[in-house]
Amino acid sequence: MAKLEKIFGYLSRSMIADYLDTDITYMKGVGPKRAEIFKKEFGIRTFRDLLYYFPYRYVDRSRFYSVDELNKDLPYVQLKGKFISLELQKIGANKKKLVGTFTDNTGVVEVVWFQGIDWISKSVNRDKTYILFGKPSEFSGRINIVHPEMEELSKWQSKPQVTLAPQYSTTEQSKSSYINSKTFQMLLASLIPNIHGRVLETLPHYIIEKYKLLSLENTLCQLHFPENTEMLRQAQYRIKFEELFVIQLNIQKAKLHRHSTVRGFVFDRSKDNYLKECFHKKIPFKMTGAQTRVLQEIRADVCSGRQMNRLLQGDVGSGKTLVALLTMLMAVDNGYQACLMVPTEVLAQQHYRSLSKMLDGIGVSIRLLTGSTKQRERTEIDRGLRDGSLNILVGTHALIEETVVFKNLGMAVIDEQHRFGVEQRAKLWKKNELAPHILVMTATPIPRTLAMTLYGDLDVSVIDELPKGRSKIITRHFTDAYRLKVYGFMRKQIEEGHQVYVVYPLISESENTDLKDLEDGYDRITREFPIPQYHVAVVHGRMKPDQKELGMSLFERNNAQIMVATTVIEVGVDVPNATVMVIESAERFGLSQLHQLRGRVGRGSAQSYCILMTKPNLSENAYSRISTMVNSTDGFEISETDLKLRGPGDMEGKQQSGFAFDLKMASLSQDGQLIQYVRDIANEILDADPALEKQENQLLVKALKELNKNKINYGSIS
Repeated sequence: MAKLEKIFGYLSRSMIADYLDTDITYMKGVGPKRAEIFKKEFGIRTFRDLLYYFPYRYVDRSRFYSVDELNKDLPYVQLKGKFISLELQKIGANKKKLVGTFTDNTGVVEVVWFQGIDWISKSVNRDKTYILFGKPSEFSGRINIVHPEMEELSKWQSKPQVTLAPQYSTTEQSKSSYINSKTFQMLLASLIPNIHGRVLETLPHYIIEKYKLLSLENTLCQLHFPENTEMLRQAQYRIKFEELFVIQLNIQKAKLHRHSTVRGFVFDRSKDNYLKECFHKKIPFKMTGAQTRVLQEIRADVCSGRQMNRLLQGDVGSGKTLVALLTMLMAVDNGYQACLMVPTEVLAQQHYRSLSKMLDGIGVSIRLLTGSTKQRERTEIDRGLRDGSLNILVGTHALIEETVVFKNLGMAVIDEQHRFGVEQRAKLWKKNELAPHILVMTATPIPRTLAMTLYGDLDVSVIDELPKGRSKIITRHFTDAYRLKVYGFMRKQIEEGHQVYVVYPLISESENTDLKDLEDGYDRITREFPIPQYHVAVVHGRMKPDQKELGMSLFERNNAQIMVATTVIEVGVDVPNATVMVIESAERFGLSQLHQLRGRVGRGSAQSYCILMTKPNLSENAYSRISTMVNSTDGFEISETDLKLRGPGDMEGKQQSGFAFDLKMASLSQDGQLIQYVRDIANEILDADPALEKQENQLLVKALKELNKNKINYGSIS
């Protein structure tokens, strides 16, 4: 009997699921042609997909505006009145428009149609009262409403009244096929009454009860046709809660699994010989409290017996490289090798030079491996890696080549980690049978909400303190009209013995954009700053490695007062004597990149400056970015603004970061408190049921499988 009940229960659930999985083609009012547009433009293939295509906003249909209240800045408005006249007007040789004059006795407004003209002109009756709904706009100094929704008052009154009218995003392609927001409203109005008892719950009953969530069925109904603003709020909260909760559960479960199963090398602090020698003999300054705290966190990890998987965040110039060096020496002191992987050759060479200087004379061997390393050197490096005589290897992507074999890699440090794909990073820790400790570093501060979601599997350390003696960088914004003034300021700084960067977004002129380019900029700079009084170095991505090295060397040795470059100098270049960063076409760059470029100056004790050059007329988004840079030097504050302006996918790059989930309603920039709340709930559930084996949690297991289907495991960065 129990078996039969189980079978009938399965069949019942299957029948329920089958209805919502019906192809959208078979919905009344769709058909094959429209179905193709729904699939192509919106990714809607089934009834279920349509249910989960949520409105992007709601318009209050309970209020009627009067005509004399209208202005172009109002959102969608609802009017009640009559048509005084309808007039067909020519526009061009073969086009026409229908213009109606509409009044409610407080004034008149033009109503314009470019499509459906014949039907509208025949159906409108001047003796009848109509309800109009549309967006006021302005044309030739007069307010009009183009293509409003329109219905006779008597018909409108005979229907159930919708207080909050859902508005759905559409495309130009869909509109040309007469699929607009109203189409979605009509289709969902016919679908919603048929979903009763057919929406299977996706969260366990105890979670819904404990956290006072709406049922999924009620949630979907309220999202499309809310009873009131409070019910809409509860429905939106249910979706946000579930989206963020399942993601956090996935991340915390992966973290719990790693902590309980992945062993790590144990580094004994009593063996700290190289580390102590370097610390006492090679560091000419006192470390900041933040650097000391982070090293203590790392030390606790590498002594624990578990593999370290730590993200180190620190603003530009905060001293992450020193922390990385001392961390690698912990491995070397215990008989293991270490490596530092960076995204560019310029940065690799910079790190190699600075680390070699700090390791000089203490007996630690270090080498550099990049794509341009000669074969003879590669052979020597390979021999040293395999026999263990090479202690630290600094390099680019070349480190993850299969031919690079370590004897016993114990510590892998990845700088500017967001420049590497997930799979690239993973290749490093597969160099050993037992995974090395992993330290990933970024000078692009990551907002807390993003870190908790993208990098939730990592332990996070933050260097939130700059070394003493660093003055705040002054940032100014100028347009081309002030270029001669900027050149004058550059001359003054050079006369005082300082150096200047000038960065361009492009190497050569492009027909498709009006952005400044390096080649034209170099010509202009050398005219304004001629030899022999001035020397200008050049570095860009098309140059051969030895040419780039020469340009960098000239600037580092102060044999060139001006460095003209592209963003190849964005990270890792450290010239304390450089006090001015001029960024051409600054509106072209994202906030994090602008902040990184600014971080190339202010590395010495002299006052430093960042000058943002832009065209005069900026978009609202570009102006927000430039204003943020002028008003703030706090990397974390800037990253929060960047998240709000660009969104998480754009900030990190979906492919690079593994940001593979699709949030339909939750926002990482606005729902920070909810992320923390659901993270705590996820941990509470995992404390009680680490493997999610209890029957009450099987819906959660199903949700995690759905989340991870065909997706990168973004929970584990390395």
